[in-house]
Formats: sequence, C-alpha cells, structure tokens
Amino acid sequence: MKIGFHDPRTDPVPPGWPEFSALARLHPVWDYDVMGLDAWIARNPPVLVTVTDDAGIVAAFSVLVCRPRVRYRFAPAPGHRLLRPFWAEVCQPWLSGYPGLAFAPRVPAVERCPLIRDFERALRRRLGPGLLGVLYRALGEEFAKDVRGRGRLVKHVDSVAVLDNRFGSEDEWIASLTKSRRGGLRRQRRRFAADPGLVVKGGPGREDLDSAEIAALIQAHRERHGRVALDARTMPSAAFLHRFLRRPDVHTLTYTGVDGRLLAVNTLLDHPDSLVKQHWGTVPVDEGGRQGLLFDSYIHAMSYATRRGVKELTAGRGLPELKATLGFRARPVYSAAVPRPVLGW
Repeated sequence: MKIGFHDPRTDPVPPGWPEFSALARLHPVWDYDVMGLDAWIARNPPVLVTVTDDAGIVAAFSVLVCRPRVRYRFAPAPGHRLLRPFWAEVCQPWLSGYPGLAFAPRVPAVERCPLIRDFERALRRRLGPGLLGVLYRALGEEFAKDVRGRGRLVKHVDSVAVLDNRFGSEDEWIASLTKSRRGGLRRQRRRFAADPGLVVKGGPGREDLDSAEIAALIQAHRERHGRVALDARTMPSAAFLHRFLRRPDVHTLTYTGVDGRLLAVNTLLDHPDSLVKQHWGTVPVDEGGRQGLLFDSYIHAMSYATRRGVKELTAGRGLPELKATLGFRARPVYSAAVPRPVLGW
C-alpha cells in the first residue's frame, strides 16, 4: 500500500482520483478543485490523504490540520511545518452528517480498520511530534466500529436528518405528513405563489448570483444561531461561492424581494443516491424577511428529489424536532477522539 498526502492548493490531482470519486459516489465537496478553493481561504485547510494499491485508490481521508485560535486568522503557507501543538480532524467541512473518509466499493468491511490504522501511522510520521491526536467527525455506525479500540473515545454526539424518498412527487410527500403540517405547507405554497413581492428562483450552475451577498447572508445567519462547539471551519467566502455555485451539481434556491434584496438562500448538492440540503441563510422577519421560507425550501428540495428519483434527502443536524414533522428520521452520528499514543494501534 502507498499513502499519499496531497495539498489541493499546490499539488496536482492524485492519479485515479476522478475514477475513485465516481466509484465511491462522493459528493461535490470532495472534488479536488473545490477542496483547493476552500483550502486557500480556510484557517485550517484540508489535505487529501489517499491510500493506493496496485489497482488504484482504495481509501481517502479529508484532513484538517488544526491550530489553536490564539495565533493566526489564516493558514500558514503550503509546506510550513507547525511548531506548536496541534491536532488533526478527519472531516468534510461542508458536508454535515457525513464522514471525512471513504473507501472503494471493492474494499471489504474487515479491511477498513487496518487501512485506518495505516493512515494514522502515516499521519503521525508526516505531521511530526506536535500532533496531539486525531478527531474523527460525523461517523456513521459502521465507521464508528472501525475506529474503536483501546485508549480511543467514541461517542454518539447527535444525528443527521434523513428523509427516505418513497414518493412520486412533492405532493405525495406532503400528503404523508400530519394534517396540520400538510395544511400549513399547502397554504404557504399558495401564498408565496400569489405574492408579487417575492421572486423565487432555483437551478443548477447559476451565473446570476451575487456571491458576496450570499456569503454575507450565510455568515449573518450562522452568527445569529451561534457557532458549533469546537468548529474548526472558516465561513465560506465570496470567492469560494462564486465558483462553487456555478457548478452543475450544485443547485441554488433564492428568495428575493422585488427591490432585488436577497431574503433567503439554500444550496442543494446533487448526488445519484443522496441529495444534501447544504447552506441555508435567511433575513429575520423583524429585519424585512419572510415567515415560512425555510419550510418552502423543503418543498423545492423534495420536488427535485422526487423528479430525480434519489434514495434519500439529508438536511444536516440542526432543528431535529422540526425536521421530524417533515418526515425526516434521525441517523446517529458519532465522533471519535484518538490521542497520539494510540494512533495506529
């Protein structure tokens, strides 16, 4: 086995990466160009680690090398070796509820654990004595079993909302909900459709968007609701969104007033099996926003999911009670902390 470390800011695409991405059915945020664009503006930029055998890539890890916030706002230059203690996080920064590791379909379940241990030993050698340990985020139950072991802390932290798509249309989905919820969604849909002061537009690869306005709206929304505990991510920038939202596998839904003011935005990551409701931002009602836009965004998401015929729609880890009223179930999510002394063991 060969383990490679790839800085998407400066290194070329790993050989066989497009083929592996397709076979492993990875979401758009795993695209190497997307990871590189995110890395240039991230305080803790992602590094792609690949494990390769004679037939190609068998495993991949998205790794954030994280530093205490007391120092720099931005990342050090590529190739800079950290001198202060730090830790590494295996995660996909903008894919809520999904892990930062993936395996080729030909890898049997019994071989995942040895591959993870090989990765940990290589990471420890690569990053040096300052590495305190590794934190795996957003693991499903199967991957949580693979990282368990002596001296490792594996904990159920929360859940990701998953809606199993067994519907032929969004109307069938609405009909499956409780009487009060389906009545509210239908009234709201009619109200928005008849509102001349609201412009609703959605689609893939949109070229008509002001990425700076969208970035500001997403950031303001997250600041109002508070940062996630121990969040090592950097907010998406206008430069990142300018290119990301133009991808054909990224759908953007916008709600705009007749004056052109952006009132809400939602991104949807396309995928052959599992659509992802990703970034959401909205203007508060007391600041000129509209009531009910979040619910309406779910109608649009399910309209696309049913037309696409995908297996499921996922919607992150927040507001679980609200999402349950929309038919979502909770899929357990685990975190695993692996201190340096047991890395690779």
